[in-house]
Amino acid sequence: MYSDSPQREDLRSSSDSDEELPVFDFLQPRPSTDVASQKARERQQQDREALKQEQERQKAERRALVEAAKALRPEECIRHMVVAVDPALLQLEGGGTLLASVQALGCSCAIEKQPLPRSVTWARQAPSLDLKRVSPSACVTQEERHSGPACSPTLTSWVREQQRRHPDKRLSLAVVELESYFRRKLGIRFTIFTDPRAKSHQAVVHLQLHTGVSVRFLSTWKEFSDHITMTTKAVAEAPFKRAREQTGFSFYLESDWAGGQRVDKAGKGLLQAWKRQIQQFNRVSSDVAAAILAAYPSPQLLKKAYSQCRTENEKLSLLSDLLIRRGEGVTSTTRRVGPELSKRLFLLMHSRDPEQNLDASL
Repeated sequence: MYSDSPQREDLRSSSDSDEELPVFDFLQPRPSTDVASQKARERQQQDREALKQEQERQKAERRALVEAAKALRPEECIRHMVVAVDPALLQLEGGGTLLASVQALGCSCAIEKQPLPRSVTWARQAPSLDLKRVSPSACVTQEERHSGPACSPTLTSWVREQQRRHPDKRLSLAVVELESYFRRKLGIRFTIFTDPRAKSHQAVVHLQLHTGVSVRFLSTWKEFSDHITMTTKAVAEAPFKRAREQTGFSFYLESDWAGGQRVDKAGKGLLQAWKRQIQQFNRVSSDVAAAILAAYPSPQLLKKAYSQCRTENEKLSLLSDLLIRRGEGVTSTTRRVGPELSKRLFLLMHSRDPEQNLDASL
């Protein structure tokens, strides 16, 4: 047994040495393939980072738009207002009252020198994508040296010059304590023949006709402070009111219709919504709409009825003979829907023209 095993090993080794076996080198790297895959991975990483940055940018834009729309709401807009008061105005008699009234509103108050002396300027601090922008809105000025009774050309020319210098502002004038000024400066009593206010009103009319600037006469500095407060609120709410008025409708709905018709997930409210849609036609009362709803409780049923008609005339007169009942008991009356309303409902359900006048006859 022991002598045979070395012979077998010699035979095996000799047979193996006669044949050349293939060699597989699995450890050899492939430079070209590895470089290409590395570049592909880098490009994918860059694409992912670029996509992430774009999504973050779009998200920031949407957030900024939401914040900008929120800033225009009546309950939020006053906090985004900046009221800039000229220091010279605060040195007058009612400066302290004015400053306290503005600060009580909850808006920002800036005491800084204005291009117009003794003036108040409003600005809106609107949220932007990257910064806060302050846009000028209006200006009220109290100019004592132009308040004489015979200064209409001088006052008008002065206002025109200010409008030319500040085209981005809307100018309005506030005349404070005019009667006290006349009594103090002129020392006269007002009579029907010697009333200097008449010439002042003529000067104001001349100013408004030639410049379009509004003028407000105020008896006390408290009224001036209240005027600035109300103007601040009006300027703050102006964009929201303009956006609300730009609805695109040439009519205004009544109070009962303004809220629309609520429809829940179970479908409750669909019947009333269909009834209101019918009542949008002229001269269609609740009784007329109820008669149509009794026959066709949904638009789908009415459309199915139109599809079963053979001719166009049958479709146009489908609703003509529906009875409309008014009242109850012996005082009740009945009438028919008629061909006119039947045609208009047919147009509502089948017209493909967005400019189609539903009240026009066929």
